[in-house]
Amino acid sequence: MIKAVIFDIDNTLMDFMRMKRAAVDAAVDAMIDAGLNVKKEEMIEKIFNVYWQEGIEDQNIFDKVLTKEFGQVDYKILAAGIIGYKRAKEGHMTLYPHVKLTMTELMKMGIRMGVVSDAPRLPVWLRIVGLGLHHYFENVVSYDDTGERKPSTKPFKKILELMKLKPDEALMLGDWAERDIVGAKNVGMVTAWARYGNQFDTKISGADYEIDDIYQLINIVKEKNSL
Repeated sequence: MIKAVIFDIDNTLMDFMRMKRAAVDAAVDAMIDAGLNVKKEEMIEKIFNVYWQEGIEDQNIFDKVLTKEFGQVDYKILAAGIIGYKRAKEGHMTLYPHVKLTMTELMKMGIRMGVVSDAPRLPVWLRIVGLGLHHYFENVVSYDDTGERKPSTKPFKKILELMKLKPDEALMLGDWAERDIVGAKNVGMVTAWARYGNQFDTKISGADYEIDDIYQLINIVKEKNSL
């Protein structure tokens, strides 16, 4: 019987990459307006190259790129980039369709909810509160809680321990098959793949269920709990 649904956040509850691309685009516009003499497309590419190498959560991305490209940081340009990024980020941090509807239905069904994310603790909570989801989750496990990222079993075991659940009593929903699905299956959780958030052109997820709309979770839970 499914007693809880555990969610990834980025590209599962919110369109993280849409937000990230819009924020970087706005940051580069702001830096150019402040005097940075570069081609916009080239600067955006350089920023994402560093993201892919050092992690999409890198909080010092603009410092690193400016230092790498120009040998130093012009703080007027850096400040413009940070402000441009933050303003655009707030405007583009939105939920996928039917997220709150689904979570409200799960709550009415008596299904508990939690989060397992690879992001550091503060960014995770800033997203959760910013999206208005903080009243839904009993427990949140971030990278800071275990020091390991998915597909390590540690984050999944941690959320199960905190919520006092057996693995087969929890369903994990995530977009990244190689991390969310593999890690959850390795501890014995039921798994659902958020195909709508697929960023890696994944063809075969290996999940127990694949969904194109988060609301499909409702029928999956009802089906599992009627067996």
